[in-house]
Amino acid sequence: MAKVYFIGAGPGDPELLTLKGKRIIDSSDVIIYAGSLVNAAVLEGCKEDAKIYNSASMNLDEVLEVTVKAINEGKDVARVHTGDPSIYGAIREQIDPLEEKGIECEVIPGVSSFTASAAAMKKEFTLPNVSQTVICTRMEGRTPVPEEESLEKLASHKASMAIFLSVGMINKVIEKLTIHYPVTTPVAVVQRATWPDQKIVLGTLENIAEKVADENITKQAQILVGNFLGDEYELSKLYDKNFTHMFREGK
Repeated sequence: MAKVYFIGAGPGDPELLTLKGKRIIDSSDVIIYAGSLVNAAVLEGCKEDAKIYNSASMNLDEVLEVTVKAINEGKDVARVHTGDPSIYGAIREQIDPLEEKGIECEVIPGVSSFTASAAAMKKEFTLPNVSQTVICTRMEGRTPVPEEESLEKLASHKASMAIFLSVGMINKVIEKLTIHYPVTTPVAVVQRATWPDQKIVLGTLENIAEKVADENITKQAQILVGNFLGDEYELSKLYDKNFTHMFREGK
């Protein structure tokens, strides 16, 4: 039976697409991809007769119509999303009505922009004695955020933070973060992580908004906040020569 695959295409670099995602894209009869964000290079190698749709110009009903029609014709569908589909991917609103019609769906994870951004800087969100928690969130815009998940409340944890879809409101972001984070807290803004034109801006809560404005960054950027961006941390127990675990005896 034909199937719909929701595939995470990763942040931009086509080589960050998973092997499974690439195999399914190449073998699918119908491909619907988020052309405003997904690198079209991930489609290279698909079937010559595959029907390709750019969902950037489609609404939900149109996406579902194309998908259901393809499945009824016995054709596999590759629904290609940017990053990882489970984070701001709007996949539930597609999967639920498809499964109500008895259509089988599968989600294939991808590299999220927040992990790609950390990788671009060779940073680790979870440094010993600095932070063991990562908060992924966004500022409220046209999509509301539950009051209990407001940025200022999340900032009270002073954990490592990755803020999506908010660089265009960076002044408001800084205003809410500085309620709890010191103004000296390091911040990185990474635009189009892993793309050839990737841009990284480093600063603190005190000056990052000005630096971002100087670079004219208004969209497609991650805001990373926290002391994990600094240089002070403890070594992990994992490779401590005195630490014993099930695979190694401490000295």
